[in-house]
Amino acid sequence: MTVEPAQTLPGVPPEALPRHVAIIMDGNGRWAQRRELGRSEGHKEGARAVRKVVTRARELGLDALTLYAFSSQNWVRPQNEVDQLMALLVEFCEQERDLLLDKDIRFRIIGQRDRLPAFARSAAEALEAITAHATSMQLVIALSYGGREEIEHAVRDIGRAVARGELDPESITTATISEHLWTWDLPDPDLVIRTSGELRVSNFLLWQIAYAEFFIDERCWPDFDEAAFDRALMSFADRERRFGGVDASDEWPRDDGPR
Repeated sequence: MTVEPAQTLPGVPPEALPRHVAIIMDGNGRWAQRRELGRSEGHKEGARAVRKVVTRARELGLDALTLYAFSSQNWVRPQNEVDQLMALLVEFCEQERDLLLDKDIRFRIIGQRDRLPAFARSAAEALEAITAHATSMQLVIALSYGGREEIEHAVRDIGRAVARGELDPESITTATISEHLWTWDLPDPDLVIRTSGELRVSNFLLWQIAYAEFFIDERCWPDFDEAAFDRALMSFADRERRFGGVDASDEWPRDDGPR
């Protein structure tokens, strides 16, 4: 296990970096299509990009990195593509095991894991178990995941607790809901990165990203590398996060609407 001091970005104090970054990894198929390759080649290159970004996030001392790998809606894709993605998951779990252990990174999956084929779920849960002791960073892979589905799951859990008499409906708060999400023990993401230039959330961490900053990168995911990740973090560090408040120097109210 290698627990090294966190690196820094030029001109960016460590406390200005996000602690939790979530990434919508978009564009594998388009990357392959532009090169007249099969979609599976795009997914393989995307897996290599994952390794680069995970390694860089760990070097910079981030607490958590959540990657949107496969949505609840992706099950409608052609079966051969789904099969390839599940096989790629198993390959990732096997090939990146030593890296995660060496860098003290805890691996987790969130989503409807009961929908995963047995061989893919087994590989993911085995990696979860073997890295469960790691404390330097969490790598969270959203698999068969949907934000609405997650909230639905939380509401059912809370409803069952109310039905059992364990929870007073009047005592339910936003914290209660957060505690019943699949990300219950993670801080909310500070920064959401989306690649391939798309400008939508795509049912990703709908509850958790209420106050997240967004960074859109025009690159397809396979082309997203350490330098691109650094630029996203530096953009985040330059922003002023108000969480609904105002800076002391602001004039209020303004003519340009809420700030």
